[in-house]
Amino acid sequence: MLALVWTTQAQAREQVLVAVAANFAQVARALEPEFEARHDADIVLVVGATGQLYAQIRAGAPYQVFLAADQARPQRMETEGLAIKDSRRTYAVGQLALWSPDPARVIGPQSLQGDGFIAMANPDLAPYGTAAAQVLAQLQVETKGRLAMGQNVGQAFAMVATGNADLGFVAQSALGGQGGSHWLVPSDLHDPILQDAVLIQGAGEMAAAFLEFLSSVPARAVISKYGYEAVDG
Repeated sequence: MLALVWTTQAQAREQVLVAVAANFAQVARALEPEFEARHDADIVLVVGATGQLYAQIRAGAPYQVFLAADQARPQRMETEGLAIKDSRRTYAVGQLALWSPDPARVIGPQSLQGDGFIAMANPDLAPYGTAAAQVLAQLQVETKGRLAMGQNVGQAFAMVATGNADLGFVAQSALGGQGGSHWLVPSDLHDPILQDAVLIQGAGEMAAAFLEFLSSVPARAVISKYGYEAVDG
């Protein structure tokens, strides 16, 4: 009887399918148990590049919440009627870093000069890639034959971590506990990486509760801990 009751209760927990940009995946995984401890629901995360996730939503993927790495796609979803009206909000401001596992490799913008492969996310798919491209243009870095392009900022990080690139533009949030050397890119070298979230048409009450949770004090503390500027909703 106890087993039957437990099974019934477990089945009653609602699942909230959340599409999350790759740069925010680590933070989302940390937020997941915080939310689940307060609500009768389970968060299911699907991680990818913002552009890819947006394309999946347009194709009918059953996500309920979209945590993008930019503002453009959530705004577009509002225009296209894919998002619930007035649900869009900025949940975090990302920070770009240039990183290498070599403790002596990155000392500042001058580390981009010379030879060596530079990893970055694809600017057509990922906002961190757009920011990286803006930095390279601002600093007039010669990149011909030097760029290693990932679909998202997580792949750019992996290229550097595995030695397939000498250094790369990554999310500062990915550097927690990492060794090596890095340069926190000044924000005046690229457009702000304002990350918006939105509820997708058909989202239920628990999805709305998760979006609201992102602006709570406990959630903002976690977001800040991982190297983002948290935003009070």
